[in-house]
Amino acid sequence: MMSPKSEHITIALAGNPNAGKTTIFNQLTGARQKVGNWSGVTVEKKEGRLEHKGREITVVDLPGIYSLTAYSVEEVVARNFILEEHPDVVVDILDASNLERNLYLAVQLIELNIPLVFAMNMVDVARARGIKIDYQQLSRLLGVPIVETVGTRGEGIKEVLDRVLEVAEGKDSISRHIHINYGKEIEEEILKIRDVLKEDPELHGSYYPRWLAVKLLEKDKIVEERVRKSPAAGRIMAQVEKSRSHILSIFQEDAETVIAEARYGFIAGALKETMRLSPVAKKTISDKIDQVITNRVLGFPILLFFMYVLFQATFTLGAYPVEWIEKAVDLLAGAVSSCLPEGLLRDMLVEGVIGGVGGVIVFLPNILLLFLGISLFEDTGYMARAAFIMDRIMHTLGLHGKSFIPLLMGFGCNVPAIMAARTLETRRDRLLTILINPLMSCSARLPVYVLVAGAFFPETAGNVIFGIYILGVVLAILVGQVFSHTIFKGQSAPFVLELPPYRLPTFKSVLIHMWEKGKVYLQKMGGVVLAFSIVIWFLGAFPRNIEYSRDYDAQIQKLESRINLLKSKTQEVSREQAEAASLSEQVRNLRIAREEERLSKSYIGRIGHTIEPLIAPLGFDWRLGVSLVTGFVAKEVVVSTMGVLYQTGEEDSASLKKALRASGIDRATALAFMAFVLIYVPCLVTVATIWRETGSAGWTAFSVSYLMVLAWIAAFVIKKACSLLLHCT
Repeated sequence: MMSPKSEHITIALAGNPNAGKTTIFNQLTGARQKVGNWSGVTVEKKEGRLEHKGREITVVDLPGIYSLTAYSVEEVVARNFILEEHPDVVVDILDASNLERNLYLAVQLIELNIPLVFAMNMVDVARARGIKIDYQQLSRLLGVPIVETVGTRGEGIKEVLDRVLEVAEGKDSISRHIHINYGKEIEEEILKIRDVLKEDPELHGSYYPRWLAVKLLEKDKIVEERVRKSPAAGRIMAQVEKSRSHILSIFQEDAETVIAEARYGFIAGALKETMRLSPVAKKTISDKIDQVITNRVLGFPILLFFMYVLFQATFTLGAYPVEWIEKAVDLLAGAVSSCLPEGLLRDMLVEGVIGGVGGVIVFLPNILLLFLGISLFEDTGYMARAAFIMDRIMHTLGLHGKSFIPLLMGFGCNVPAIMAARTLETRRDRLLTILINPLMSCSARLPVYVLVAGAFFPETAGNVIFGIYILGVVLAILVGQVFSHTIFKGQSAPFVLELPPYRLPTFKSVLIHMWEKGKVYLQKMGGVVLAFSIVIWFLGAFPRNIEYSRDYDAQIQKLESRINLLKSKTQEVSREQAEAASLSEQVRNLRIAREEERLSKSYIGRIGHTIEPLIAPLGFDWRLGVSLVTGFVAKEVVVSTMGVLYQTGEEDSASLKKALRASGIDRATALAFMAFVLIYVPCLVTVATIWRETGSAGWTAFSVSYLMVLAWIAAFVIKKACSLLLHCT
């Protein structure tokens, strides 16, 4: 227990997915949050701070889990934090409208013999569904204080903190430890294992002995690994095997199944005494909505409609703030140009830093709008329905239904999405999901789509972007089908997707989710994008002693002399004015040609010309090729590279879109380029994650290779089909 004089308290928030844990975390901490990753794994770690009654409180938001059985990386992370970091209090967030399922984790937390508070969340939803619960009686039965909360409205948050302080200080009258009774035979075996655990005092003192004995009976691999390091490992594991065999002989079921059934029996008994259902509970509003939303006929078209609206809004609404940011970037570039003398420093700042980073940061509004839409889908409960709808479709194609959950995450970022494949039970399913995951277009690719679609399809940009995302989904399904019937033959395991009740999201929660994801995008601007923008500028600025094919300076000087002569005449003659304007255009074209030749013969131009024969059939020039190469580091760098390479000869504030249109790229090539960016090799971090998760350089190389080949084929087909059949040149 925490000392009454201690000023600092650590709370761990636990709970099932969709129980409202993140909402309560946001209510507790607001903007005082720090987001990172747990050590050694790509699982998001959130911490926040607050003060309550003079105490400084750190709140750690554990990953959402259904149990403490160490099957997934999220379960391991949550359990290890509780067991090794020893938070002062664990607050378990329970969904009052889905209590039987939520109490399974709660019972496992009780078994740990740790300070607990249960936040019974969404009590308003439970009441609306006709669920009546005697929380005081349930609290006494479980030996844990229960606080009723409505996270979306902030109700009960203060009471939760009050109870946390009481429990941490040992002043709560409800708190007591109870044993889940597993029946005479199981209890006898638990006692035998506990007795032999005493042979290792360090092991016996590091964990609650009863919990350790239960975990050994359940064949918990992590606990077994810890026990095998004990000097008494041989005697302990011998007793464990003997106990498991005894239980199997009596129940004709393994110990893990018998223990799970006993826990559910305990939960059923507790709810029998404390919960009543009214006739209203038989048909909820969520059920009625789901009759339409998840309908076998209407479900998929409705999903497509919502995704269409999302991408239309992302482009259409985002166009206004994008224009404002573009003007701000132009003003900044002009100010720096006027303040600094001509030279390498000014060129690096204007063309490298401002041109590169500014070319990417202008798309921040589009990114934020995309994340806003995804957050709304998640917080309302519709994202689970999307997985359910696609689950049926993917099963008909021989794919794993559960694997669509990591694929959905890929719309945000492929790295955590690939990590999420760890939750799949078989290596076959994990590999298959990992290999097709990069085809789900991550948010880092969106700036490329917005730029290119806005330049070549300004009237239908939203439709084009939506089509690119759909192309990725279709390819993922088709490639998955091919792989599942060739190199990954076998049946996928069945899995039940939970459908949480619909909820009205809070403005605060949605904004926090949007900002957390958008902040990662901004951090890239000051990191990898800035660094590579400078590298790209350097490769484009050197060598300085270029040998040109003709004397551009002499031709420009000759034309400018003629222009000055025409302008010096006092009498205004329309013919002479027209000649001067024509000569000025020739000067401008000569400067553009000089700059294009200089870039072509620079280091980056030489790289581009080396790879140009490979991409020429797709209609890509060397500049598009270089952009694709640098995009291997991070997809945002594609835009910053294009910003450096295509703004050649532009002395005014002409946009990159105008420069692209003037470069000779046609609409067929633009579509092919967006498709190539969608499909080809993912970013460096994603490739490293594939290597780490598969544990194989061979599978990693196969992933990169097939994506490159598929990208080339798809881009070639789109280029030819659009040019020959659709005439979109």
